[in-house]
Amino acid sequence: MGLTIGVDIGGTKIAAGVVDEEGHILETHTVPTPPTADAIVDAICAAVEGAGKGHEIEAVGIGAAGYVDDKRATVLFAPNIHWRHEPLKDKVEQRVGLPVVVENDANAAAWGEYKFGAGQGHEDVICITLGTGLGGGIIIGNKLRRGRFGVAAEFGHIRVVPDGLLCGCGSQGCWEQYASGRALVRYARQRANATPENAEILLALGDGTIEGIEGKHISAAARQGDPVAVDSFRELARWAGAGLADLASLFDPSAFIVGGGVSDEGELVLDPIRKSFRRWLIGGQWRPHAQVLAAQLGNKAGLVGAADLARQG
Repeated sequence: MGLTIGVDIGGTKIAAGVVDEEGHILETHTVPTPPTADAIVDAICAAVEGAGKGHEIEAVGIGAAGYVDDKRATVLFAPNIHWRHEPLKDKVEQRVGLPVVVENDANAAAWGEYKFGAGQGHEDVICITLGTGLGGGIIIGNKLRRGRFGVAAEFGHIRVVPDGLLCGCGSQGCWEQYASGRALVRYARQRANATPENAEILLALGDGTIEGIEGKHISAAARQGDPVAVDSFRELARWAGAGLADLASLFDPSAFIVGGGVSDEGELVLDPIRKSFRRWLIGGQWRPHAQVLAAQLGNKAGLVGAADLARQG
């Protein structure tokens, strides 16, 4: 199969890209993300049609945040869009006249990294995305593993603290409440409130208030050595690495790939994640260790991965 289109549904924009067999993006078209579920379907179709002009397109892959059924056709549940058993495949196919594959966005990003990014050369890879929340994907034996009902790898909602922090999913103590962009901001605000003298750089980058601290401020302050910012990254990394150690016990991959916005800080976060992973890996002194690698494709991973999954049908 030749050219396919991948679609990434973001909070502010929907991006569609024409992707070739080597994972290169040849053309992109973006549209604003509208506020209603029905309008989002319209926007997806507009983005696909805009990107595909002048190209012979053979299929479309859509990365959607939420639970996608085992047939890669229906969004069973989307937390940020009011989709409940939404027949997205059928709706888009009828409009664009092309075969459509729907996949969870974290799965699509994991596949993109495995096929064209940091996972190249590995057969068994676990991906996690440290963004606003925490997502993931499982590739074992060169295959994306989705589970019987299509909703595997929701790593962010593994409960790591019984009766812990309330999660947006309705449960308590989920991993993403301790290892995510939201968690990083919470750590920084708590520490800055307790010891403002150790957060002078951090506070100066914002509006000077605890409530004004945002993720971008923590990253910039950590690069300047701000004690609170650095310690906040270490706390996030401690939880992330411990979680990877648990996943190693489950899947025994040769590599973990860490993506998402938090991972953009590179070794600032990856080095302490590796240390935490080694600290909590059961039998670590006697067994081989998986590599912990930085994702390479950035925010293009989901689009590229969805396009390639559409190519496979």
